[in-house]
Amino acid sequence: MRKNIVAGNWKMNLNYSEAKQLMLKLLEYKKNNKTNCEVWIAPPSLYLTTAKDTFDNGEIGVFSQDISEFRSGAYTGETSVEMISSIGINGSLVSHSERRQFHGETDSQANVKIKNLLDKNLTPIYCNGENLEQRKSGKYLDVVKNQTETALFNLSADEIQKVVIAYEPVWAIGTGETASADQAQEVHAFIRNLIAEKYEKEVADEISILYGGSVKPDNAKEIFSKPDVDGGLIGGAALKIEDFSKIIEGFN
Repeated sequence: MRKNIVAGNWKMNLNYSEAKQLMLKLLEYKKNNKTNCEVWIAPPSLYLTTAKDTFDNGEIGVFSQDISEFRSGAYTGETSVEMISSIGINGSLVSHSERRQFHGETDSQANVKIKNLLDKNLTPIYCNGENLEQRKSGKYLDVVKNQTETALFNLSADEIQKVVIAYEPVWAIGTGETASADQAQEVHAFIRNLIAEKYEKEVADEISILYGGSVKPDNAKEIFSKPDVDGGLIGGAALKIEDFSKIIEGFN
């Protein structure tokens, strides 16, 4: 079901004490403020149990940053969907741009991970988007089309409605560059139209599509105001409660 979401991807940051303090600050903020969006976090896997225990009322969703495409076995260092399910985690990011860049992940692998999550009734946050060369060449919509179709288009209509999509232009992550609100809206609308053509408009309208390219307190409101932008997948700004809370308030 389509909803407004602000999700914080903590990446490989914060020691345990710092992470715990940030969780407690976020919990305090959520208790004392009405938010017009769902709030989710994806801390490092080592902290998932602590996050789940901290937010035991379920008001803040807790997500893994990745899962293995394999269900179990001799895959040292990997985390399975069964493992995160068994400790009550809500879902996982899938194919973040850094997983693609540094670990060579493909959309075919993403498709397997997404199916694994759906089989356990968990929420996949599927990440896609173009790099700078693809953006400058004008082929960025073709890139997003291929990514979306490969990762998602063998799902049923019921299944795809349970997926959250995060469009993250790689050229706008950690570079100081930010896509304009209109650029974000263009690609979000394109993704939604792709899904409408494959399934139906009613199906596409049920899917939350988040923007994941350097959302900051000073641009969140404008980006979130676009009709096909349903929130943000936030990186660095999610590590400071002052910034993250202001981004959440972009929906107020």
